Amino acid sequence: MTEVAGTPGAGGPESRQTGSAGGAAAAPSLSLAAEFDTPDHETWQRLVAGVLGKTGALPEGFDGAPESLLTTTTYDGIEIQPLYTARDEAPDAGFPGLPSFVRGRRPEGNAAAGWDVRSRHGHGDAAAVNRELLADLENGVTSVWLRAGRGGVPVESLADALHEVRLDLAPVTLDAGADYVAAADALLAVHAEHGVPDAEVGGTLGVDPIGLHARTGTAHDLTPAAQLAARVAARHPLLRTVVADGLPFHEAGGSDAQELGATIAAGVAYLRALVDGGLDVEAAAAQLEFRLAATADQFLTIAKLRAARRLWARVAEVSGVTGAGAAMRQHAVTSPAMVTRRDPWVNMLRTTIAGFAAGAGGADAVTVLPFDEALGRPEELSLRIARNTQAILLDETRLAGVVDPAGGSWYVEKLTDELARAAWREFTAIERAGGVVAELTSGALAARLAETRGARSERIATRKDPITGVSEFPLADEQLLERRPAEPDGLDGGLPRLRYAQEFEALRDRADAHLAATGSRPAVFLATLGTLAQHTARATFTANFLQAGGIEPVNPGETGSAADLVARFRESGAAVACLCGPDTGYAEQAADVVAALREAGATEVWLAGKAPDDVTVDGTVHSGCNALAALTRVLDTLGVDGQGSGERGRGERGRDSQGADEQGAAR
Repeated sequence: MTEVAGTPGAGGPESRQTGSAGGAAAAPSLSLAAEFDTPDHETWQRLVAGVLGKTGALPEGFDGAPESLLTTTTYDGIEIQPLYTARDEAPDAGFPGLPSFVRGRRPEGNAAAGWDVRSRHGHGDAAAVNRELLADLENGVTSVWLRAGRGGVPVESLADALHEVRLDLAPVTLDAGADYVAAADALLAVHAEHGVPDAEVGGTLGVDPIGLHARTGTAHDLTPAAQLAARVAARHPLLRTVVADGLPFHEAGGSDAQELGATIAAGVAYLRALVDGGLDVEAAAAQLEFRLAATADQFLTIAKLRAARRLWARVAEVSGVTGAGAAMRQHAVTSPAMVTRRDPWVNMLRTTIAGFAAGAGGADAVTVLPFDEALGRPEELSLRIARNTQAILLDETRLAGVVDPAGGSWYVEKLTDELARAAWREFTAIERAGGVVAELTSGALAARLAETRGARSERIATRKDPITGVSEFPLADEQLLERRPAEPDGLDGGLPRLRYAQEFEALRDRADAHLAATGSRPAVFLATLGTLAQHTARATFTANFLQAGGIEPVNPGETGSAADLVARFRESGAAVACLCGPDTGYAEQAADVVAALREAGATEVWLAGKAPDDVTVDGTVHSGCNALAALTRVLDTLGVDGQGSGERGRGERGRDSQGADEQGAAR
């Protein structure tokens, strides 16, 4: 098979695109708002500068493009502009069903039958699994993703789990870890028992030794996978064997380009192994399915799925795969990393957006994970909500009724192109280093993921990447939902598996344990200065800030004098105080109030906003400060024990701590 990393020319996503409009006659245009002057880019820039100037966001003497102040940057270094126009060029995306398949694997997209609604199941109770998946299949689910082996349905109980399932109508995708050969044989035996002809057996056997390597840190030989694929291809033309899974890289904190690059590299490794195992390259490519994470960033998810098809089409082209066989088959899964244990109901919103993005991005199969996924075994309510989310997207919004609904958007097309290029750089770097197995063995890939994970952790800690219900707008007196614990899958020792909210949730766990042990929450006194109107904004901000760490804000309301304020502080019983007031109040009163609070026994005194130069406080809280470090310090100061707290969700390992500088916390 042709080597991919050394392909001639630019190599990858910038290679030729197929399809153009040709000489089709332009339809008459409908001129809307023709009575208004035609705006130009310079006029828009002046208006932006005017608005930014009024809000104070335009620095004095700034002579750059004002829209640059509204630009954000992804973890791959892609700049997201506030406005995209026809000036933002991208390669021609071609037509759906034709290389480079950016616009979809099939000409009709999902418009004919929708995408495959795939629900995930699997725990040790095969009878309960059977009831759950039958309920799903009777109510809109079209295929099953079944965890088998350790942590899932015992391989010998697969027949019980699939009892009365119409396997000719509902294909099964296995996830059996290292037990994939035994699980595959058991599943094929169940098909035979159900009378399904070999030629009609569909689904995916879920073989992924590279994913196992990523999860466990132990390399797994690809030869058994290749042998199984050769055996399956000979008898079951509709059945796929191998999954190139991007979730291990995504859950390790990787960026979209890193997830794509590593997943494409895994696909190449499998393609080579299958060809070496006796399959021709067309048959080998037909054995592959790709699994990618769908997140609540809908545009990046749409672009990621479109870019992935473009990348794999290039790999297929240089490998000798032609026609429809070069199209990537995609399974999109709502991100396990983005879900929260705290305020888990918000996960319904996250997974809805992610499911929408997966459908709009052209995924062939979509799995919406239950909203209580991070808490343990999902219950009937969460399974129903997960499947109904997709039912609404398909049947009520008619999302699948349009082929490539995001196509033609200047933003989406530009983002697809930029992400494809970033991912291709990651992929070719992996290939130059000897391939994804070599990169996992050496730790080089893990090191790059850790670098992104550190940058992501910093943005989460400073709430630049806010997590609703956790780091922002927490439910202060929340009673955490209880679920039966999920069986561990034993996939430890490799890349870390994280959830973005876990560090803030660990603080809440500490505070809750303190409440359970003492009968009261750790508390911080809000030293409110000035009138209600003067201190409310900062007091409200600080209260929300503290509640993200499970800390109770004690707000005395409007106080008459410094002496009154100190008296209220003593009554509160709190050991830490935080000044909340206007800047003028700080200039006039802060120094005296801080001294009085310390004299009254305050262990630490903080301030909301910017402290005057002549006022010494232990820390400040403000937008953009390191909230995680600040809250950790406050809990430590209050003597809230951190031992035994921070219970992790299912299969969750702690990420690398970036060692927040407590001396500079929130300053």
